[in-house]
Amino acid sequence: MELFLPESGLMIWMLIGFLVVLFILAKVGWPMIMESVNKRNQKISDSLTAAQEARDSLAGIEAAKEKAIAESKAEQIRILNESHELKKQLIDEAREEARNEAEKLIADARLKIQEEQTEAMNQIKAEVITLSVDIAEKILQRELSDKEAQTEYIETLLKDRPQIEA
Repeated sequence: MELFLPESGLMIWMLIGFLVVLFILAKVGWPMIMESVNKRNQKISDSLTAAQEARDSLAGIEAAKEKAIAESKAEQIRILNESHELKKQLIDEAREEARNEAEKLIADARLKIQEEQTEAMNQIKAEVITLSVDIAEKILQRELSDKEAQTEYIETLLKDRPQIEA
């Protein structure tokens, strides 16, 4: 059992050696270890802060992207609506212009037809008058070719005429 129980002198020297090593480590080693641990903690803290800032920045960029997309969609809708309104306005203007042009053409055509109709009527009247005069002339020539027929014709006219009282 002596192997398991050390002597008291050995224990004292071991305790003194342990205390010397502990003192040296406490004075030199421990501050260096603590400084390393503190630097490591600071580096980890800085990295976490940078990561949080990057996450916040990314969230801001994402929000800006969503806002830009929404604005571009709104602009697209506005442009489409404007182009639709412009198309409708142009179509309405073209229709109105075509309607006005058609009305003008119809009015001009009616006026021309009226003028041509008047001219045709005048020509027909002139032809009728000419034909009537020619026919009357031929009838009178035939009827009045002899003296006896002329006298009969004048008497017939006088009989058919209403009598004027004096």
